[in-house]
Amino acid sequence: MAGGGSSLKSYLLVRVALVIPTILILLTLVFVLMRVAPGNPVSAALGGHVPEAVIKELTHKLGYDRPLIVQFGSYLWHLLQGNFGTTITDKRQVSQIILVNGAATLELTLAATLVALLVGVPIGLVAGRFRDRPVDAASRIFGIVMYATPVFVLGLLAQIVFGSWLNWLPISGQASPLTSALLTTHTHLLLVDAVIDGDWPAFWDVLRHLVLPAATLGLVFAGVFIRLVRVNVIRTLKDDYIEAARARGIRERAVVYRHAFRNALVPVITVIGLEIALLLGGAVLTETTFNWPGIGHALYIYLQNRDYAAVQGIVIVFGLVIVAASLIVDFVSALIDPRMRYQ
Repeated sequence: MAGGGSSLKSYLLVRVALVIPTILILLTLVFVLMRVAPGNPVSAALGGHVPEAVIKELTHKLGYDRPLIVQFGSYLWHLLQGNFGTTITDKRQVSQIILVNGAATLELTLAATLVALLVGVPIGLVAGRFRDRPVDAASRIFGIVMYATPVFVLGLLAQIVFGSWLNWLPISGQASPLTSALLTTHTHLLLVDAVIDGDWPAFWDVLRHLVLPAATLGLVFAGVFIRLVRVNVIRTLKDDYIEAARARGIRERAVVYRHAFRNALVPVITVIGLEIALLLGGAVLTETTFNWPGIGHALYIYLQNRDYAAVQGIVIVFGLVIVAASLIVDFVSALIDPRMRYQ
C-alpha cells in the first residue's frame, strides 16, 4: 500500500512539474503569433478610421512600441497578477470577459458533455454487447454520421426543424430578454442563478434556450463515445476474468453490465479530458450559430475586429483550461488504473 501511495504521489508530482513548461510554451507561442501578425494591432482593431496621431498615442500607451522581450516580460508579470489585459475595441477587461462569457460557455459545455455521455455511452455499450448484429451496425452508422457532420450544419438543421417548422424551442440566445433583465446575477450561470432565486419560470426559459445548442454539440461528440465504449466492451468481453465469470454461471447480463462495462469506462474518463479541447473548439461554432453569449462567440467577434489583446487573452484561457483538464484526467486515471502510474 505504501509503495502504491508513493508511486501515485511521484506520478502526480511529475505531471504537475510538466504543467509549468507546457504553460510557458503556450504563452510564448500565443504572444509571438500575435506580435508577428502583419499590421499595427491598434490600427487594425480601430479599423483605420482614426488619425495617425491617436494610433501612435494608443500604441505607446499599450506598450506595443517597446521591444518584444520587454513586452513579453510585462505580459507575464501581469498574468501572474491575474491581469489578462484590456481589449482595444471596447475597453473591457479580458478577465471580465472570461468571467461573464466563460460562464455561458461552461454551462453549454457541461450540458453538451452530459448529452454526449447519455447518448454515446449506452449506445456504445449496446453496440459492443451485440457485436455484428443490426443494432451494432445502426449504432456505428449513427456515430459516424454524428461525428462527421459539421456542428454548424447540425445546428442550422436543428434551428430549422425544431425552431422554425415545429416552433418547439428558441433558436438563439441564452434566455429571453425579460429573463435576462430580471434574473439576479450570482454566478453568471443562468440555470444556477435561477435555482438560487427560486425563479422556476426563468429556469425553464433558460433550459429551453440551452436544449438546442447543447444537443447539437453533444450529439457531435457522442460519436466519439459510441466508438470508444463499443471497442472497449468488445475487448473486455474477451478477457480471461470475463470467461471465468461465465464459467461460474454468472448471468450474461451481470457479466456485461457489472464487470465488462465498468472496465470499459476507464478509457472514457481519459478521453473526456482530451475532448475538452474539441468541445471548446466546437463551442465557438455552436455559440456563433445559436448566438450564444459565450467566450467562443466573444472570440469570434474579437477576431473579426482584429482585437489582438482580446484574442490573445481568450486563447490563453482556452489553453489553460485544456492543461488543467488534462492534469485532472491524469489524476483520476491514476486513481482508477494503477498501471497509469508506471507509464
